[in-house]
Amino acid sequence: MSEKILEVKNLHVSFRTYAGVSHAVRGVDFYLEKGETLAIVGESGCGKTVTSKAIMGLLPESNTIISKEEGAQILFHGENLLDYSEKQMTQIRGSKISMIFQDPMTSLNPTMKIGDQIMESILIHQNVAKSEAEKQALEMLELVKIPNAKERMKQYPFEFSGGMRQRAMIAVALACKPEVLIADEPTTALDVTIQAQIMDLIGELQKELNMAVILVTHDLGVVASVADRIQVMYAGKIVERGTVDEIFYQYSHPYTRALLDSVPKVHTNNKETLYSLKGTPPDLINPPTGCSFAPRCEYGMQICRQSYPDVTRFSASQECSCWLHHPKADTKGLPESMIRRSVD
Repeated sequence: MSEKILEVKNLHVSFRTYAGVSHAVRGVDFYLEKGETLAIVGESGCGKTVTSKAIMGLLPESNTIISKEEGAQILFHGENLLDYSEKQMTQIRGSKISMIFQDPMTSLNPTMKIGDQIMESILIHQNVAKSEAEKQALEMLELVKIPNAKERMKQYPFEFSGGMRQRAMIAVALACKPEVLIADEPTTALDVTIQAQIMDLIGELQKELNMAVILVTHDLGVVASVADRIQVMYAGKIVERGTVDEIFYQYSHPYTRALLDSVPKVHTNNKETLYSLKGTPPDLINPPTGCSFAPRCEYGMQICRQSYPDVTRFSASQECSCWLHHPKADTKGLPESMIRRSVD
């Protein structure tokens, strides 16, 4: 029987800004099972990283509002992390739940040697001597396939290439063998060959350490071969979720289709310009009352701008929030995969 180790329920996160309160995450729900990979995909600014940092307890307290009045919960083994003190979260971060940040050059401390940065996490969370921490740090660098690991332990981040810095960042994140790894855009700014190596490495370490992984990315092409389930996020909400096969071959939301169309196809003779989604995401200081994607949607209807659609379930694992799946919706001109009705 599957074990849910992490559950996020009705998460609302807002930020105080000079222009007003920006509602970055608006009622997000999902779960993560032991050993699985869940991908969160969407454009930049849709709330993926904010959701991840909320789980880690890394959002700045000065201007962040996590609305508990809405019933928000982040349950880790049944315990609500939103009720934890900073001291309690320090014990969780790095040891139980860890995170690979977007840019290793800015996430790694430029004034500390790589070995010391890995050892720091071990010394904080494990009752071991410095010599044992150094031994474990060396093993982690070897595990992430850094060549000449013993010599590299004594080097600084600027002496590493982009791919090696990302590997070092993974070593820091996995030093205490966490149960959950959040990988936030782990392949950003890396070339395609290194991207594949990093994703393969995360997959190998996941199996070896029996971790659950949340993969945050804007690129559906990255998640195709590594994720078990995908949830598509737009303007702070989950608009569609399902297994990898369901999202790739039975997508149901126009935004999901747009993301898929924007991925370059390897086996194609078509020399047309790559698809680009027109328009921009909405202003979340004044979020729309209807579907946030409506102004950019080629299938948008009047009701889309007036009211947010209910969730339509297509299977035990796939659901979508879109008016196109209402029984009274006009399906003329829709792709076949999107002409679907609820199983309820």
